[in-house]
Amino acid sequence: MIDTVSLDPARHVPGVRQPGFGNTLQAEWLKFWTVRSTRWSVGLLFLLGAGLTTLVCWAAAGEIAGGGTRESPASFLTWGLLFSQLTALALGALVITSEYGTGMIRASFAAVPRRGAVLAAKALVVSGTLFVAGLVTAAVGYLGGDWFLDREGVGVPLSEDGVLRALLGNGLYLAGLGLFALGLGLLVRHTAAALTIGMALVLVVSNLAYALPGTWGEWVAKLMPGNAGGAVAQVVPFSGGGVLSPWTGFSVFAAEAALVLAIGYLTLRRRDA
Repeated sequence: MIDTVSLDPARHVPGVRQPGFGNTLQAEWLKFWTVRSTRWSVGLLFLLGAGLTTLVCWAAAGEIAGGGTRESPASFLTWGLLFSQLTALALGALVITSEYGTGMIRASFAAVPRRGAVLAAKALVVSGTLFVAGLVTAAVGYLGGDWFLDREGVGVPLSEDGVLRALLGNGLYLAGLGLFALGLGLLVRHTAAALTIGMALVLVVSNLAYALPGTWGEWVAKLMPGNAGGAVAQVVPFSGGGVLSPWTGFSVFAAEAALVLAIGYLTLRRRDA
């Protein structure tokens, strides 16, 4: 008689070594980078973030130097972040929704029955990639943009308060957005739906909330993911809406992303693949 307990895939198959977390992480890394959309998305993130920041600084340098705008020159050094957010959300959502769309998620859970390990590996891969990509993008955008600002005598040195924090914060914020979108993807299991919800919460509702009346409306706006998290990635925010201090805002955003990811994990455990 066959011992069905010993053959339970959730336990141990005789003679077969169960994959460790290192194996799971390596598998998720390979899956992530062998998809063409990943390379295109990271390239687009860099192009939008660094390229548009440099372009806007080139276009606005003369006006800034001539006093034609009330904005600080430092505000323009992370201008491209507005658009690189989109690709961070896309990468975070696609890392899970693409597998649900193709049915590959069932193969992933058959190979690694511990769903929490699979999710942790995906989270590390996408957040690590976005952190490095965000940091490099912000650094190149700063160097390119400040070159044009400096030619007009309004450059912002690296030693100025907030510059290094904003470069590091860019990587942290984009990594957080990836995890936020990963959690949304777990909840809705559909790429278009996860992206729509993510962009609405981060870009649309975050700005519309400032139109709400009274002090409570201002606080709702400050606590929205895009406004709370984005402050850490800006040297000086553009005028128009109040935001939380950089690290306070990022702490709020990190808690929001962790909550969405935790709810997504609970859903993952209870639903069929």
